[in-house]
Amino acid sequence: MGIKRNLAIHRNRGAVSLTLGFLFAAALVLIPALALAQDQAAPNQKARESEGFIAAVSRWFEEQTANVNSSFRDARKKVEGFSSAAGDAAKTTVEGARDAAGAVARIPTARAISGHEKCRLAPNGAPDCVSAANTICKAKGFDSGKSVDMTTSEVCPAKVYLSGRSTGPECTTETFVSRALCQ
Repeated sequence: MGIKRNLAIHRNRGAVSLTLGFLFAAALVLIPALALAQDQAAPNQKARESEGFIAAVSRWFEEQTANVNSSFRDARKKVEGFSSAAGDAAKTTVEGARDAAGAVARIPTARAISGHEKCRLAPNGAPDCVSAANTICKAKGFDSGKSVDMTTSEVCPAKVYLSGRSTGPECTTETFVSRALCQ
């Protein structure tokens, strides 16, 4: 057991010495690079150190002016974008108002008129109430109309009622327009 422990320690020492060797090699490579970087920064610092207080204040004002100009440019771009969006919204609002005004202008010319006009039968046997609605509206001075309310009734000859019946084969169904929307 003592030999095994000795081998483990010896292996660990080998790994540690290998790691230290890599670190030493990396340091040898990085130190000249750092020295070169410091040499390049040093002339800049020496120039700044040699300039006077007035030059430093002047440089600070130039930097601040550049920062303020940049802020104003950004603000102007934002305002231009906002004004463009506001113009588009105003155009949309104007178009919507124009359409609504046109619809409101047409409302006073439309009226619901009551009447009682029989619908003629179409060739397929269904009632045709368009002409009945137009007839009601033209009688009141309008150009055209659409049926709004219709009434249906069963009409029988008098002999059906006299015989005591309320319906029969002689009876027919009639449809009437009772209210029309006229324009």
